[in-house]
Amino acid sequence: MNIIICGAGRVGYTIAKLLTEQDHSITVIDQSSDDIKKINDDLDVKSIVGKATFPSVLEQANAEEADMIIAVTRNDEINMMICQIAFSVFKISKKIARIRAQEYLNPKFTNIYGKENLPIDVIISPEVEIAKSIQRKIEAPGTLDNVPFADNKIRLIEIDINSSCPLIDIKLEEITKKFPKLEANILGVIRNEKFIFLKKKDVLKQNDKAYVIINSSQMELTLKAFGHNEKISNKFLIIGGGNIGFNLAKNLESTLEQARIKIVEKSKERAEFIASNLNNTLVINGNGLDEDVLREANIEDAETVLALTNDDEDNLMVSVLVEKFSKDKRTMALINKPNYSLLQNSLKIDDLIDPRMNTVSSILKHVHKGTIETAYTILNGEYEIIEAEIIDSSELMNKELKNSNLPDDIRIGAILRKDDIIIPTSKFIFQKKDIVVFLAKRDQLSLVERLFQISSI
Repeated sequence: MNIIICGAGRVGYTIAKLLTEQDHSITVIDQSSDDIKKINDDLDVKSIVGKATFPSVLEQANAEEADMIIAVTRNDEINMMICQIAFSVFKISKKIARIRAQEYLNPKFTNIYGKENLPIDVIISPEVEIAKSIQRKIEAPGTLDNVPFADNKIRLIEIDINSSCPLIDIKLEEITKKFPKLEANILGVIRNEKFIFLKKKDVLKQNDKAYVIINSSQMELTLKAFGHNEKISNKFLIIGGGNIGFNLAKNLESTLEQARIKIVEKSKERAEFIASNLNNTLVINGNGLDEDVLREANIEDAETVLALTNDDEDNLMVSVLVEKFSKDKRTMALINKPNYSLLQNSLKIDDLIDPRMNTVSSILKHVHKGTIETAYTILNGEYEIIEAEIIDSSELMNKELKNSNLPDDIRIGAILRKDDIIIPTSKFIFQKKDIVVFLAKRDQLSLVERLFQISSI
């Protein structure tokens, strides 16, 4: 596909890198010559220094032949304007915009986004998506991530294999015998910074990061099998009342009946706003790095502390302070600078939240063609977990799994057939309307799209 990316920041750069590696033709536009220079130095893409809201600049990017435009500049209004011009002048068929301001996302105003008004096909709101991602982690204590597929009936869990995991050094086929009722499929692990597909005779090892597809109804049973018996937290202290903290509190209020939530917010005006827009959350105006403020928020009583300010260093320092008050709390910190991930173990932070990859994953799932609906990226997009539907023209239709000639770099995880979750054996036969969740290496994505039958984007 011919894709134009407007914005060469961290998100734009990452999307350009991943889509180029999937053999798409990419053009990147940004006003910053420094950001464009980095793109030119690192990637094999066409790049243009200029304003993407200028029709002449889009024309220079060959917008007449573009299949898709992705607007991820730092300004919501510019992203909206780019989509409008892309539609009105160049008739680009698919338009994706990153929009942060909550006012634009109010459900009352969804009719704004349509061909008659603002022709945006997909809106990506990083703060909303990150809040959902954090909530999923809270709902599955012991996991690094917990991602819904197939109408929430199938889940991908990402889980560290630590010394307390009873499955270490046990062959996968023996795990199946040990837990015959467990509907789970260990697709592979990250081991020594490389992804490894696991087969029946392979074993899990300490310090692996495992990717497991499960029946959503068996979350608790699966976590126990991996040695995690932690209870879901009910007492939360959120440091930072920005859009992420606010949306998370709102989500927790609506889904966890017993939740007791406190937010510490530095800005008095913002603290008053979130206090008036939340029902059962205590909002404290103060600095989350002030120990007296943390005591006022009764940090000793909190079970999970989330550092969600806009400052990476503040979030790391909050996590250090939590360790001073208690060693038994779960800590989660929002980190924009990737190098800080090296500090996770030394600072004893349970979860680092990377907003960049969260946004990139949200965008990538709208790039695939055919019946591919959902994507989750692993190792900066080197692998993807994908959901797709079997249709009449699919090459997999009525084939046994063992005869499907799938390469080693594609692994089927689970299938939703009507209301049944199936962990497939070699004799499994694909049928029409099966929803298939699987893992694929990036260089196999063109084959994946062909297997599930290409349709127009």
